[in-house]
Amino acid sequence: MTDQAEPAGGPGASGPGPDGAGFTYRPGEQELIVVARPEARLRAGTQGIRSAAGSDVSALNMFLTDEQLALEPLFGNEERLHATAMQGTTDGDDVPDLALFYRVRGGESRAQELRSRMAALPGIDTAYVKPGAVPASIGATGRPQPPPQRQESSPEAGESGRRKEGAPVTPDFTGRQGYLRPAPEGVDAQWAWQRLGGSGEGVTVIDIEGAWQLGHEDLTAKLAGVVIGTPIQDVAWRNHGTAVIGVLGGDRNQMGISGIAPESTTAAACFQPLGTAATIHAAAERLAPGDIILIELHRPGPRFDFEPRDDQKGYIALEWWPDDYAAIRHATAKGVIVVGAAGNGAESLDDAVYERRPDEFPEWWRNPFNPSNRPSGAVLVGAGAPPPGTHGRDHGPDRSRLGFSNYGARVDAQGWGRETTTTGGFWDRPGDLQGGADEIAWYTDAFSGTSSASPIVVGALACLQGMLKAAGQQLMTPDRARAVLRATGSPQQDAPGRPASQRIGNRPDIKAAVTNLLPSAVGSGRAERYWDELLPYPPELPPRLRLFVAGEWRNLNDPSPHIRQAVHAAFAGGHPDVRVWFSDDEVVGLVVTG
Repeated sequence: MTDQAEPAGGPGASGPGPDGAGFTYRPGEQELIVVARPEARLRAGTQGIRSAAGSDVSALNMFLTDEQLALEPLFGNEERLHATAMQGTTDGDDVPDLALFYRVRGGESRAQELRSRMAALPGIDTAYVKPGAVPASIGATGRPQPPPQRQESSPEAGESGRRKEGAPVTPDFTGRQGYLRPAPEGVDAQWAWQRLGGSGEGVTVIDIEGAWQLGHEDLTAKLAGVVIGTPIQDVAWRNHGTAVIGVLGGDRNQMGISGIAPESTTAAACFQPLGTAATIHAAAERLAPGDIILIELHRPGPRFDFEPRDDQKGYIALEWWPDDYAAIRHATAKGVIVVGAAGNGAESLDDAVYERRPDEFPEWWRNPFNPSNRPSGAVLVGAGAPPPGTHGRDHGPDRSRLGFSNYGARVDAQGWGRETTTTGGFWDRPGDLQGGADEIAWYTDAFSGTSSASPIVVGALACLQGMLKAAGQQLMTPDRARAVLRATGSPQQDAPGRPASQRIGNRPDIKAAVTNLLPSAVGSGRAERYWDELLPYPPELPPRLRLFVAGEWRNLNDPSPHIRQAVHAAFAGGHPDVRVWFSDDEVVGLVVTG
């Protein structure tokens, strides 16, 4: 079956589920967000709300007491947030004041009524309701599925990766992972694995969504577990998270699948109960500059008045909401790369509907999808078609926009949006590639949506960061990561009714990106011989690894034991292939391949 022609009524009109039947994930909780007036300087405490500016907040406290509500600082203690901003850890001029955001606890069934009443209280600027978030995944097309098999309890802890005695050994499915192969079919992860750091070594990625099968047999090596929140006990959510982690960081072994960056450290963050924005902020606080946050969620947007829909039409990226934008902007200002699904709403993010500020949003809000406004700094990912014939199916020309994918000038890059082979089952069912009684051994060929596209882009970025770190070069900043994705990669192609002008960007090409990341003033060449100067002369110099490249000796000061060992092994093998980048006599990067 093909996606080349849209069904009547537009993409997804018949529903994205098995055999055309619509389905959706159990949505997360809607969130009532309150934005305080800056001059009120509200502070939340055990005795209620007070004003550090001396304003009268008795009406606010009386309302909260009468309605049995709690007003919680969305991003933590207000004084600490102010102190952090004063210390210059973020670009304070560009990041909204995080201390102004609060979340209302209680009264969830009356959120809209409470919103309007709270917005009118002294000290409050405005309030708005955010629809529940769901995974940005789309169903498979044209393939039969086994009957539903809900499993509300999960063996997430304990016997990680252990299957029942006598269970068959899982075959090697990596031949089905075309996204690992050289460009333009894939991102050339297999090339990256042969380079120092090219498997994502030293890079941490936090995946933000709802649930995971943490005991999966192919996720045992570098998975750090749940670091934020409480996973949703639902097999559909669990299959989704398992699939994402598999694409990104699945174990590289002789069975199952391999992740694009198998040596990166992956961790899970559930957006319940904190909410999406608070979870993004908490994840950023756990990471160092150059690490990566992956946001695997989208929610109903203004196109259909924020109503949940089984077909996901009108769903958009989280950054459109003020508090999510503020959290992402904080993370990117800190140097953490944030990658988010653009959403499966079949929407042009350039449409005027996204320019109109909802009355409930604060006046400072500007549409982050408009490139003329201050961006969040996140990478937004669209869904492109895999090469025709992948798994015997055709979804249109390779790298063309899939009909459900959001698009527009704001979208930075694309990944495979169909036929993505990875760990986990299909929606709420056992794996279509490998199912059975053991959930820890499920695999699927059907992972899809901007949900499957996003971890492909994250995996490529993790490989690049690992290579930069191993070479002793500066890691990509969020702005640099976006620029590299836009400047390199395999270009988007036209499809009938879906021209490349409906931008989802290029598919990443790790090999091409490495070349782009080299400084323009840097020369390169292969080392002809080396000298490991363990006792430098004169003695005040640091230990150096000296490499003879392009007719001159070039110096790498204080080489790590890992780099020194790799160079030794390359020359000892008799056929050294040590590629060196240098500026004058200083080595600024090297890749050892043999």
